[in-house]
Amino acid sequence: MGSRFKNFTREKDIYYLKKAVEVSEKAIESGNNPFGAILVDLDGNILMEQGNVEVTEKECTGHAETTLARKASGKYDRETLWNCTLYTTVEPCAMCTGAIYWANIGRIVYGIEETKLLEMTGDNPKNPTMSLSCRNVIAAGQKDIEVVGPVDEVKEDVLKVHEGFWD
Repeated sequence: MGSRFKNFTREKDIYYLKKAVEVSEKAIESGNNPFGAILVDLDGNILMEQGNVEVTEKECTGHAETTLARKASGKYDRETLWNCTLYTTVEPCAMCTGAIYWANIGRIVYGIEETKLLEMTGDNPKNPTMSLSCRNVIAAGQKDIEVVGPVDEVKEDVLKVHEGFWD
């Protein structure tokens, strides 16, 4: 499974997750929720980056990961995406994990677990968190997608972006 991603060491994963944190900071600056995702190919090139886009009652799918997966699947072929890693600040929700699965992205690396996000957001209507891990969503499918996370070395960086946002 992980052989095609053998060049992606823990240090590289931390580096790219910190880049995703930068994207989440830009999302806040744009007036959106504090989430960020980047897509990286096997050579370590950042192919795309995406923060959350405006989520409203009429448009509820603007999560960073879903938006990135949709854009990436329109730009790259399935084989290319199978050899890519999607780095994201927070464990992808069920919707985002499904989008990643259908886009054929071969690896997911996340900073903090969705359960940690729930601790921060509580019952905030901007983020009605589901208790369904991305690993369980992937396990229900037919693809051998690698999942890495949480990555404790970026936990404080991710949490800092969320500080005060959900109050």
